[in-house]
Amino acid sequence: MAPTIAKPLLSDLVAQTGQVPLSHVRPVGDRPDLVNVDNKSGAGIPLIDLAKLDGPERHEVVEAIGRACESDGFFMVQINLFPVMTDDRSKQAPAASLADIVTNHGIPAWVVEGMLRVAREFFHLPESERLKCYSDDPKKAIRLSTSFNVRTEKVNNWRDFLRLHCYPLESFVDQWPSNPPSFRQVVGTYATEARALALRLLEAISESLGLERSHMVKAMGKQAQHMALNYYPPCPQPELTYGLPGHKDPNAITLLLQDGVSGLQVQRNGRWVAVNPVPNALVINIGDQLQVYNTICSSSSHLFMQALSNDRYKSVLHRVIVNSESERISVPTFYCPSPDAVIAPADALVDESHPLAYRPFTYQEYYEAFWNMGLQSASCLDRERRWPRRAENMQNVVLRPGIYHV
Repeated sequence: MAPTIAKPLLSDLVAQTGQVPLSHVRPVGDRPDLVNVDNKSGAGIPLIDLAKLDGPERHEVVEAIGRACESDGFFMVQINLFPVMTDDRSKQAPAASLADIVTNHGIPAWVVEGMLRVAREFFHLPESERLKCYSDDPKKAIRLSTSFNVRTEKVNNWRDFLRLHCYPLESFVDQWPSNPPSFRQVVGTYATEARALALRLLEAISESLGLERSHMVKAMGKQAQHMALNYYPPCPQPELTYGLPGHKDPNAITLLLQDGVSGLQVQRNGRWVAVNPVPNALVINIGDQLQVYNTICSSSSHLFMQALSNDRYKSVLHRVIVNSESERISVPTFYCPSPDAVIAPADALVDESHPLAYRPFTYQEYYEAFWNMGLQSASCLDRERRWPRRAENMQNVVLRPGIYHV
């Protein structure tokens, strides 16, 4: 366990000491190499226009998303600056001209700007106000904490974060911070918009795999949605520590909103590549569950197994580095299967040439392992692999009817 520090939150500790605490200093062989990073190519991450997703060119957009999931595991979508209004919004967004409409993901710019603003306001609140939300228990649905999991990790990461469960919204919003005063309204609006976008993307990903548009969403059961408001303070010696070390997301799909400060990097061909922020854009990345995600579902009175990936789409190793000049805000939205959804490769994808890649496991089981490992490993997927597994042994793998989430 990491050494106990006087102040539980990194931002307050740094304000007090002005240096990197020993609790955050990585061993020499585990420090970020900030020199051998490709900072110019922008990782070549595809920028996909979702405006065409609901028109006659939908198949082209679906194919582009499929290619991105298969080859990159990351892609970007940009914001629609035109003021879109839904029935549950309480006020009209600021006016925008037609010239302001760009390649879009459908979330209005005023919603995104509000989300970043209120996140920054929260982390600038007095320490006593922020600590009302503090907990080091990773099982709590609403909590402010630091690093990743201070209960299990040996070295802390250069990050404070506010973790929010946000679906169903009405089940959690009253537990959220009430300060800043606009926090619940602003974050609730963004969470609702982010969920709508996640569902659109999951539909497109289903189609890109040759499945019905609604299959992925139905397969995930009741689903879950989490958000993290991440705060990375300026670091006096960024070469000594990470914002977050290399890891893969344990969920199905992540929608990342970030301010204008660079920090996200992805690994390509063994080299780290900076994903520099693009104005008005969200970064979308594939989580571990879409790499293996095949869920047992119920339709009428019978069970069926339908493949969604089985290693066709890869979750991608990524990390966060910090800098000595500027604070950084990011807001990832994690869209997840229901905790009791069973993840298992499908019969249709298992044969002599393609043996069973993973044992069946519940999402809850996987998620708890992810937190308990404390980012000591990039991914938990190898824990679920079956080495080796050939087709003649498949009859020994039994999935029992009646235990799967509907």
